Amino acid sequence: MNVDRPNKAPDFKKYIEDVLRTIDREREREIVTRRFGLFDRRETLEQIGELLGITRERVRQLEKVIIGRLQSNGTSLPHIPEVQSLFTERLRTYGGAARVSALTSSLSNDDNKLEQARVAFLAKLCPELFVLEESDFYYSAVGIVSVNDLESTQKLISKVTEAIKAVGEPVTVDKLAEVAGIKDAKLAESLASISKQMATLNGRWGLVKWPMVNPKNIRDKIYVILKEQGKQMHFNEIAEAIKKSDFKRKDVTTQAIHNELIKDPRFVLIGRGIYALKEWGYQKGTVADIITKVLKEAGEPLHRDEIVKRVLKSRFVKETTILLNLQGKSQFKRVAKATYDIADVE
Repeated sequence: MNVDRPNKAPDFKKYIEDVLRTIDREREREIVTRRFGLFDRRETLEQIGELLGITRERVRQLEKVIIGRLQSNGTSLPHIPEVQSLFTERLRTYGGAARVSALTSSLSNDDNKLEQARVAFLAKLCPELFVLEESDFYYSAVGIVSVNDLESTQKLISKVTEAIKAVGEPVTVDKLAEVAGIKDAKLAESLASISKQMATLNGRWGLVKWPMVNPKNIRDKIYVILKEQGKQMHFNEIAEAIKKSDFKRKDVTTQAIHNELIKDPRFVLIGRGIYALKEWGYQKGTVADIITKVLKEAGEPLHRDEIVKRVLKSRFVKETTILLNLQGKSQFKRVAKATYDIADVE
């Protein structure tokens, strides 16, 4: 979801510095700064305790007390009223909740980890907002309490995830909102982006384990390209399509792509360098194998024109290639003028 940044980006670093000045004790400022990664990487309770010469548990206790004190002061803290207003206005464009990374990039010229940490920390001090901490299931997010509180938001994220599982295939945002029973498509998209079980590609959402929305290797990317194209492609065309795609990593060689096409059972060679998906009804085999299959399924001799017609449904080859196989392979016999059948096996 693209959201325009304000004309003048807020100076979140200065906001943080001014808030920290309200904390009298240097040790407490150190704990907050390091624990939330406001000017450098985040540090663990153990790391901070070792630095300050106190136990891990004592660091945890002090952190809780300091944050509680800051939150109780709420909008009396410097910049917090304007931050709360700014965040709330922007969050409404996402339906009421958004990933911290999305909120940060929509407001700041710097959407790096440091800036994201500052946005999350400031949101934590706004009484009308909640912060969903990152976990195995969620990315860090911020929401408006009056729209959906923390617990309600988590339930809605689960609802979106379960809905997509029930559908069983990637869907558009509008369809996702419909199947999840969420009226606001913007909110449905934002909720999906918060879930670590969801991923998106080419405007469709699905489970992160599905290759169609989260291809993890060359084979998956080939599969996505063929699936999106909906028809057979030459391996050179597949390589070019991957280079032009929205995949995160697309610097793969044509030879590597060709190698994966050969090895993966999902892909079937149906012509000279031309591949299709097995799920479309194609089967591996030579032209002679396909002719044999056609004649077996027919259960009777067929005119060469009919054989060519049926073979071309599953192979992208020249008619002369089919005819040469009919005339030159011992497994076929001519039983009448231009009519062929499977040769008797002695």
